[in-house]
Amino acid sequence: MPKRDYYEVLGVSRNATQEEIKKAYRKIAMQYHPDRNPNNKEAEEKFKEAAEAYEVLSDPEKRSRYDQFGHEGMRAGYDFHGFTDIHDIFSAFSDILGGGFGSSIFEEAFGGRSTRQRRSTSVGTPGSDLKIRLKLSLEEIATGVEKKLKIKAYKTCELCGGSGARSTSSRVICPKCNGSGEIRQVSRSVFGQFVNISTCDQCGGEGRIIKDLCPECRGEGRVQGEKTVKVNIPAGVAEGNYLTLRGQGNAGKRGGPAGDLIIIIEEEPHKYFVRQGDDIMLDLLISFPEAALGADIEIPTLTGKAKLHIEPGTQSGKILRMRDKGLPHLNGYGRGDQLVRVNIWTPTRLTQKDKELLRELMNRESMKPREGDKSANSDKSFFEKFKEAFS
Repeated sequence: MPKRDYYEVLGVSRNATQEEIKKAYRKIAMQYHPDRNPNNKEAEEKFKEAAEAYEVLSDPEKRSRYDQFGHEGMRAGYDFHGFTDIHDIFSAFSDILGGGFGSSIFEEAFGGRSTRQRRSTSVGTPGSDLKIRLKLSLEEIATGVEKKLKIKAYKTCELCGGSGARSTSSRVICPKCNGSGEIRQVSRSVFGQFVNISTCDQCGGEGRIIKDLCPECRGEGRVQGEKTVKVNIPAGVAEGNYLTLRGQGNAGKRGGPAGDLIIIIEEEPHKYFVRQGDDIMLDLLISFPEAALGADIEIPTLTGKAKLHIEPGTQSGKILRMRDKGLPHLNGYGRGDQLVRVNIWTPTRLTQKDKELLRELMNRESMKPREGDKSANSDKSFFEKFKEAFS
């Protein structure tokens, strides 16, 4: 089963702050902790999943690599399965949860010392992410490539500078929440005091309202437009990998931060090659004389033409390996190989002279398979090599 997106696991947006990520993880960890869900395998898996997501997104370097390459980019990095016990995970993040899953959390939840900080007033509404699919040839994947992408997206309104107001005096403090962007309601019970905090419905949590709207964007602070974005695709990417360009998505409303541009990689079918990981496979047709006598044949590679030596007596189905002629490894040094599968071509249009020669050859003992002879297709070692080549 494929892993879920880490941002989806924690329920945060891609431009979430570290504090928002921390709070989201803390909430999930409290909900699914084994102490609250004894003998519940599903809750335990969700707890592990959240811890794994937090470990990556809380580290700026790992988060950057994940944003660029997704789960594929984490292969050479942190191995989450190094934890041997569920409580090891909790222990590793005890600083997030206040030192342990005990009274400190319940005290905070039921009227004890509160560590909840006042939510900072947001500025505008964040813009949404944009997703586009980018098709690449194997040759582009082999070398890496810079692409210029023309995309349609919301852009910041130039007339009002993104504020949505006709003038600076048109944007005033919300009278309902007094600029805080939130409404607080206090209630008391036998467990203590509860504070319910909700987003102000008059200003949408911005703390400001606009009395006189900008005539260009009608108060949104953004307009529809088109822009060109440059992106550098590293060598070795694969189908389904994606890169994230922060702040290149739709502009936010009324000065809100822009969303991200997510570029999903697609591979174009190749005329000659089939990709298998970082190896590439080529089916090569040769004649019976070339297989029997041996030959040097010019074949295509990702970087041009190359000579391939066919040994005398090569059987149909044999796989020849050309070292370092495949695709570069995305997360390390070196390259894959080019695997050439030999297929012996059988002619279908024969002249009378051709038939006579073949009949003469057919009657020779050296042209007949002998007991104990094996073709590449029936040789057990062939299948072992084939499995090894594509594992």
